[in-house]
Amino acid sequence: MAELLVELLSEEIPAALQVKSATEFANLIAKGLKSENLKFSTIQSYSTPRRLSVVIDGLPLKQDDITDARKGPKIDAPEQAIAGFLRGAGIESLDQCEKRDTPKGQVWYAIIERKGKETAAILPDIITNAIKAITWAKPMRFSDFNFKWVRPLHNIAAIFNGDIIDGAIHMQSQAINKAAKITFNNKTCGHRFLSNGAIEFNDFKQYQQKLTDNYVMLDHGQRVTTIAKQLEQAANDQNLLLQQDDRLLNEVAGLVEWPVVLIGDIDQVFMEIPREALTSSMREHQKYFSLNNKDGTMAAKFAVVANIITNDNGAAIINGNQRVLRARLSDAKFFWQQDINQKLDDFIPKLDKVVFHKKLGTLGARVVRISKISQEISRYIPDAKPELAARAAELAKADLVSAMVNEFADLQGIMGKYYAINQGEDMAVANAIAEHYSPKGPSDICPSAPISVAVALAEKFDILAGFWLIDEKPTGSKDPFALRRAALGIIRLILENNLHLPLNAIFTKAFNGFDQDIKDQDKSKIDNAAIIDDILNFFGERLKTHLKGEGVKHDHVAAVFATGGGDDDLCRLLARVNALSDFIENDDGANLLVGYKRGNNILRAEEKKDKRQFNGNVDVDKFTTNEEKTLYDILKIAAAISSKKAEKEDFKGAMKAFSALRRPMDVFFENVMVNQQDERENRLNLLANIRDVMNELAVFSLIEG
Repeated sequence: MAELLVELLSEEIPAALQVKSATEFANLIAKGLKSENLKFSTIQSYSTPRRLSVVIDGLPLKQDDITDARKGPKIDAPEQAIAGFLRGAGIESLDQCEKRDTPKGQVWYAIIERKGKETAAILPDIITNAIKAITWAKPMRFSDFNFKWVRPLHNIAAIFNGDIIDGAIHMQSQAINKAAKITFNNKTCGHRFLSNGAIEFNDFKQYQQKLTDNYVMLDHGQRVTTIAKQLEQAANDQNLLLQQDDRLLNEVAGLVEWPVVLIGDIDQVFMEIPREALTSSMREHQKYFSLNNKDGTMAAKFAVVANIITNDNGAAIINGNQRVLRARLSDAKFFWQQDINQKLDDFIPKLDKVVFHKKLGTLGARVVRISKISQEISRYIPDAKPELAARAAELAKADLVSAMVNEFADLQGIMGKYYAINQGEDMAVANAIAEHYSPKGPSDICPSAPISVAVALAEKFDILAGFWLIDEKPTGSKDPFALRRAALGIIRLILENNLHLPLNAIFTKAFNGFDQDIKDQDKSKIDNAAIIDDILNFFGERLKTHLKGEGVKHDHVAAVFATGGGDDDLCRLLARVNALSDFIENDDGANLLVGYKRGNNILRAEEKKDKRQFNGNVDVDKFTTNEEKTLYDILKIAAAISSKKAEKEDFKGAMKAFSALRRPMDVFFENVMVNQQDERENRLNLLANIRDVMNELAVFSLIEG
């Protein structure tokens, strides 16, 4: 068994693409090997800013020989048929065939032997095809040549079993009628500034060690760990705490090959700027890490990850980065001072000049709608004052036209909070401005303060209602306006805050708000009721997805949702799902489910036969057995108890009431023949009655097992 090592050396690859592309490159090579029946034991991919590497171990030196038997005509078939069979099989005579017995008599089988090829002869095409197949969002073209890659590709090292693979990437230019190629070799380069020239190697162990000796840390994960440890140590040395930022840590690990953490100073004059503005500027533009004092306040220090060791211990690098940061923060300070010299209310008129969507009016009109929806929603949220919700909604989008947010877009909402505090707004209003975009994703924290929840919900109801009205709904994998995220945000806000919010009524309020704003449509032709039904179905699917992520069984969700009835209270629906799960998991529920399904199966078979549904109208005077009467009487009692419990939203009690049916159903099926001629109609209606009553809580037939 042998080892394959391939390295693609190029100019700096964007950090976000490195690990993904190295993995894709490895998968493409693995796919090529499998297509050639070449098995291997392990495969690993590595990446740095300048290289993608793949090492595969356990490859055979050649393909296995293959013997194939191809069935032909009968042995007494005409000569013409036999000759055609031999040509098709690629053999010359019947000497290479054998006779085999089949149920239809003896037939010819061609025995075809294929000798395996040397692995080294197969690898060049596999590697070149994989290199060309890596997907890049914005590839670059090599001058006039037809070869494209993410950045200029300088070298391809390809070693198999210690030897250089005989291959190359060929490029052709029709414009200048010239050919070029990058030939496979066993060389690479170390660190751009710290290494000692070209490196030669014959296997992965040697390759990795020589890169390390030349200041290249090949493994992305190792660089992440090294940077994290250096950051912690550097912060401790300054008696500070590191502000954790995993996204930045992963990105920086893709910017350096030999990380060296250095600490710089932030001029004290900039510390009056809100910390979010400082950290945003440092993180997004400079890739600096923030540091905190022991009391949690932001320290006037930053950490930068350099890609080089210097004789002055990084003094020149620190000085250069401090100078660049000083210029960047001077801009931020100017924008901050410019904004706080105005009131947040002064920004609101400018929203009338900002188009939200060409068919849905301006941001100013949207603010008015959100304010009205917030007041309506606040009625259903304990301790939410409608006037505060309306005020927060009125100010929520104002910072979008501020100088600071224009420069640092990720600070929208956050800067609005600071400006609201600056003009003396209630803290509940200020916090709602900062939190009204949340939750932005499944890992984002969900607001819990009453005013914040009201405005965050209103913002999402408005965007969903608007895009449904203009028929810009998500389709397949396309969701350009992030409407699925908005729906999941509403679901989380409702469930995590245990709100009994009537979706139908809130969407009606949201739709009515567009009367003056919606463009290019005949409003008389818009069927709001149909649109609301459609959007509630959309919510149902999103809720199923959300609950599946929470570990709730999909069939239990489907059983509750299938009851219909127009229940648009998500908390109540979830309570019903949980009650069903608890009921099914105990013995009474599980055994009753068996009896229900037995009766339902009989019903379905008979309804299919009769081509009609049984209506459940039972005639008690037609009962001929005690088992029928007992089952019916207990069903009526259980149904009455269950209905009262359900009215009080005691869904566990409502489910438990049906436990009384377990024994009577067992006795009924043991002693009563349902399809007895004279009693068939009434007994099938009894089963239909059981089905209909139980299905008011959940469609039990959809439950698996």
